[in-house]
Amino acid sequence: MAARKSTAKKAAKPNVSAEELLTYYREMLLIRRFEEKAGQLYGMGLIGGFCHLYIGQEAVVVGLEAATKEGDKRITSYRDHGHMLACGMDPKGVMAELTGREGGYSKGKGGSMHMFSKEKHFYGGHGIVAAQVPLGAGLAFSDKYKGNDNVTFTYFGDGAANQGQVYESFNMAAIWKLPVIFVIENNQYAMGTSQARSTSTPDIYTRGEAFGIPGETVDGMDVLAVKAASEKAVAHCRAGKGPYILEVKTYRYRGHSMSDPAKYRTREEVQKMREERDAIEGVRQMLLTGNHASEEDLKAIDKEIKAVVNEAAEFSKESPEPALDELWTDIYA
Repeated sequence: MAARKSTAKKAAKPNVSAEELLTYYREMLLIRRFEEKAGQLYGMGLIGGFCHLYIGQEAVVVGLEAATKEGDKRITSYRDHGHMLACGMDPKGVMAELTGREGGYSKGKGGSMHMFSKEKHFYGGHGIVAAQVPLGAGLAFSDKYKGNDNVTFTYFGDGAANQGQVYESFNMAAIWKLPVIFVIENNQYAMGTSQARSTSTPDIYTRGEAFGIPGETVDGMDVLAVKAASEKAVAHCRAGKGPYILEVKTYRYRGHSMSDPAKYRTREEVQKMREERDAIEGVRQMLLTGNHASEEDLKAIDKEIKAVVNEAAEFSKESPEPALDELWTDIYA
């Protein structure tokens, strides 16, 4: 049975270069600014349907992607814009898909929850809770079958962790020693019910013990802690030792989706997290106190990223809507 292990929040910081810190800062800031712009476009009626923002959770996917190599795969749920940007997908194509335009990654037919990129090995956001978990195990089975050392990152939330298909996937992944990292993005509230009220264990990763799957908790508001845990998990999978579980404790600042007023928590709770634990601000302070960047340098980066996001928004507005005959393409029958 796998031993319980929890990484302490006060773990020693890994050695990291100024260049790496600036890279993580840029990548997290791109996700933050992109999501803020998406929220604006939703409010203007340019994005329809559901829209789940990743604001607050940026360190999770940026830290995990820092340990990947070409050929590694990723699959996630409907809160997926951050994952797309972190793996290198074009912000213009992502934003155009959000607005339902033909310049989007799914030709404007998938929207916020259904985008894919074969080139970036991104196998989609998925709208059905936990539906992506067995699919992620299947992607890992493909690599196992081919005999390469690629790893699949299968993301799901604390709410999805209570779905039965998660444990069926754990079982098969353990039996076949699949190279899959099950990433539980625990933002503590699922759709709106706190973990304490919905989950029988304080740490969700321990549920892997029944299947002999090792795992640990990680401070998801610390990009360097996430990166260190990701490197360990990736090494485990590439060595042929089977699956690994990372429960990344994070926090979303916005509601579950744009239509959620988030009345199940106080404004003071959210504000306290923003002021004391924000992942982007944490890296910003490291850059400043380490004399790796000046205030002017960081303002310039923010300006540059806002320009990228604004360009994506303009592209999404100018890209035409799909033609009516697109209704009959990309379907099985």
